[in-house]
Amino acid sequence: MGRLHLFEFEDQKWFPDFLRNYMTDFLQYLSNKAKIYKPIIPIIKQGLNKSGTNQIIDLGSGGGGGLIWLNSELKNDIPDLKIILTDLYPNIPAFKFTKEQADNFEYVEKPVDARNVPEELKGLRTQFLSLHHFKKNDAMQILQNAIDTNSPIAIFEGQERSIPSILAMIFSPISVLLTTPFIRPFKPGRIIFTYLIPVVPLFVLWDGIVSSLRTYSIKEMNELVENLNGTENYDWEINKVKSGPGVVLYLLGTKKE
Repeated sequence: MGRLHLFEFEDQKWFPDFLRNYMTDFLQYLSNKAKIYKPIIPIIKQGLNKSGTNQIIDLGSGGGGGLIWLNSELKNDIPDLKIILTDLYPNIPAFKFTKEQADNFEYVEKPVDARNVPEELKGLRTQFLSLHHFKKNDAMQILQNAIDTNSPIAIFEGQERSIPSILAMIFSPISVLLTTPFIRPFKPGRIIFTYLIPVVPLFVLWDGIVSSLRTYSIKEMNELVENLNGTENYDWEINKVKSGPGVVLYLLGTKKE
């Protein structure tokens, strides 16, 4: 099926920040518990090693917590690893909670646009579960900005545009109901808007299905990089790896030596 760029509630400027935060907190919690990033550890290490950096600049961090488990695994081989969390809509309470879990986390309080990252933020740029939020021209701007600043970039999507992925999203409200009491930091509002006024499961359901319909395929990601200025100066690796019952699509761009 062709890519459909339908709207997600999470993207809307008018959408209440606290509801957006509840949704991103859920996604990060699930990412940690399901360890969906386990298969992509070698890809991140490759990006860091080839670029000669020990710093990750995470773009569109959401709740940030999805990196907690991944960080603990990466530090086994990269003990001086640093991770800086950023987002266009920073979830500061979640960022603070993530930093409390490991002292090598930092965060930027001001909004950071992945299409125009401040020059002082240097390192391997990463995006987890967020490229699909951007239309084609905006996605190309993200990649072009990396090239223009000689920055390595690694992008990961934990879903694809397929029937199995969409079916998995249909059951996401059940996951929300089962996991909400365990998500930290604890917030009474999360309980209220999950169980008493159950809008969070409904928003997660809609955004989850739309995320699958929005996800760029391997072919489409290749097309994104083909038309970038200076793309010939980068090595691009675009593929997917198995992660439990699902897959993780990835794009790794590093400057040629």
